[in-house]
Amino acid sequence: MARKTIPLQLTEDQRSELLLWERKPTTPQRLVRRCQIILHRANGLSQEESGKRVGMSRPMVIQWEKRFRCEGLAGLQEAKRSGRKPSISPQLRAEILHEATRPPKGRQRWSTRTMAKAKGVSNQTVHKIWQANDIKPHLTRTFKVSNDRRFEEKFWDVIGLYLNPPEKALVLCCDEKSQCQALERTQPGLPLGVGHVRTATHDYTRHGTVTLFAALNYLDGKILHNTAPRHTHKEWLAFLKMIDTETPDGLCLHLIIDNYCTHKHKKVGSWIEGRNRAEQKKHGQDRIVLHFTPTSSSWMNLVERFFRDITQDCIREGSFGSIQELVKAITDYLAERNLEPKAYKWKADGKQILEKIQRAREAMAKINV
Repeated sequence: MARKTIPLQLTEDQRSELLLWERKPTTPQRLVRRCQIILHRANGLSQEESGKRVGMSRPMVIQWEKRFRCEGLAGLQEAKRSGRKPSISPQLRAEILHEATRPPKGRQRWSTRTMAKAKGVSNQTVHKIWQANDIKPHLTRTFKVSNDRRFEEKFWDVIGLYLNPPEKALVLCCDEKSQCQALERTQPGLPLGVGHVRTATHDYTRHGTVTLFAALNYLDGKILHNTAPRHTHKEWLAFLKMIDTETPDGLCLHLIIDNYCTHKHKKVGSWIEGRNRAEQKKHGQDRIVLHFTPTSSSWMNLVERFFRDITQDCIREGSFGSIQELVKAITDYLAERNLEPKAYKWKADGKQILEKIQRAREAMAKINV
């Protein structure tokens, strides 16, 4: 006498979920067949008949039915597998990581191929290990930690102007971009097009240089500027006088500048003192207050961000037949920019910056030991 088939018991939620998985187009086919096995068994079909309908042997049906009885719906999912055994030893992997920052004698850095040759593995293996650990020996970023003894004092002075600008005052980020070269390419380059990049000749004719003086209004992003063939204290003083003339009367001008010697020249200081005395008599406050960034900390002056933009947008990619052409290009660029000025806002947390600098100092101290 044949053994009676005992149906598999399902709850309504289990049946609904199995039907959903079975009909969903993104469900893997192996999971669809497992769902069908359980549904067939729940509808009263035997293990052998259920296997025939989905194209599986009876032992496989028994296996998935057993997993479903023990683990429920989760038992039909793929179990985690051990995967392929690593082809290199943990010791060799550690060496590839550890020595990535220690290039061989006569070289400044490892490449994936030189490291692979030294360790007897493929360059793809080295690449994967470095990539997984975010190691990039081919990249270099410039930096310099300031040795200014009054670093924190100057740091918070400048940051304070950004985060809490004083009332009835203008905060101007000032600096000069020297050595703006008027380079003329020897041949016209091919324009950017579909399927090919823009080209420019590698050689050029030099037509001289010009210095761009700029004062960035921190509040609205407008730029006051002047150009000059040199950047001595005379040109800097002329620029300060221009700022004084073109800004509203009665406002205190807070100028953020670096420690370049022309900014501290005696004649510049004498003129500022005289201008402040006159302003004190007239309005009871100074006209010009200087705020020096710490040495080697030009990144704190937001006008440097503008200099990057004008270099990329106007100066570096251009071809200029004379100094006058370069000056006109700069003037036109600034005139258009000031119609819709872009303000650069300081958002970095000062405390986190100081902590990062301290970590850099500690790392450098270990290297120098």
